[in-house]
Amino acid sequence: MCPPHERRPSAAAHFVLLACLAVLARTTRVAGAGMPAAFIFGDSLVDAGNNNYIVSLSRANYPPNGIDFIDHQPTGRYTNGRTIVDILGQEMGLGGFVPPYMSPNTTGDAVMRGVNYASGGGGILNQTGSIFGGRLNLDAQIDNYANSRHDLIARHGEVAAVSLLRGALFSVTMGSNDFLNNYLTPIFSVPERATTPPTAFIAAMIAKYRQQLTRQYLLDARKIVVANVGPIGCIPYQRETNPSAGAACAAFPNQLAQSFNRRLRALVNELGAALPGSRFVYADVYHIVSDIIANYRSHGFEVADSACCYAGGRFGGLVPCGPTSRYCADRSKYVFWDPYHPSDAANVLIARRILDGGPADISPANVRQLIMG
Repeated sequence: MCPPHERRPSAAAHFVLLACLAVLARTTRVAGAGMPAAFIFGDSLVDAGNNNYIVSLSRANYPPNGIDFIDHQPTGRYTNGRTIVDILGQEMGLGGFVPPYMSPNTTGDAVMRGVNYASGGGGILNQTGSIFGGRLNLDAQIDNYANSRHDLIARHGEVAAVSLLRGALFSVTMGSNDFLNNYLTPIFSVPERATTPPTAFIAAMIAKYRQQLTRQYLLDARKIVVANVGPIGCIPYQRETNPSAGAACAAFPNQLAQSFNRRLRALVNELGAALPGSRFVYADVYHIVSDIIANYRSHGFEVADSACCYAGGRFGGLVPCGPTSRYCADRSKYVFWDPYHPSDAANVLIARRILDGGPADISPANVRQLIMG
């Protein structure tokens, strides 16, 4: 363990501190790759298994989820293989996958290469996802990160822990559930939408998000990638529940996402300018996924509107993927794995464009530029 930070360290203490920092650097950066520790916040798009450890109706730790993952076993990831953040880590050379916070094995020095706090059903607003029972909304995820930070400081001293965290990559993928499992959910949406117009609901989301992202900064997050809400009107579930759209994406959910995304881009710019030393990056997942869907054949897909894992309905979007579901033989030909989530093949394309894409995909820097800069 590194010693606590001393206000006026001796020469010997200086030596020990430098040695500790060197150990931290070697532990959290792969040689030659420049990959820092990664701290991941979000919903089911990036959950690595946290919901396995809570009582929740939103879980993915059963087949055929994970059929193309290691050992072809489900892990709690809501896809047939890897999530976007899994692939980002692999592309940048991070050894192994970032572990879920709730796992009993995510303790001690395992935290030093990063932690995944994401939770299926979670949202920006605390009431989001209540239909699932247990879930970790963003406030709870940041609470868990604060616990990790405290443990790092206790084990390695404040100077070393803060150095690690301020050099780490933080990513936040939130907002979809605030629409899909809150504002657009029939059990909530009738009273919610009757009293709260979209502009007011989005304003409440942005106000809450501003507080949460600022809190991350105050807890030493400096390099923060904020992903916007994708074209949720194009997922199989929304296509299924909005039959009047025909073969097109459902218009209203996409309008909500676009309105939120405009406010979110302004928020990311605002925080980047206001918080000294911060580097906030806006990942335009809406643009990336819309391009993949519109030009799916040129991206190597054969089906862009239906779920590979399906249990009825025109688009396979009526029932979540589970043990009784059928699934397609070639998952690489489908943009969507289930009613809500992209396939591993689609996640690869999304991850690579976040990693190395131009300003239309991610700005003011892509992830590679952010972590190398």
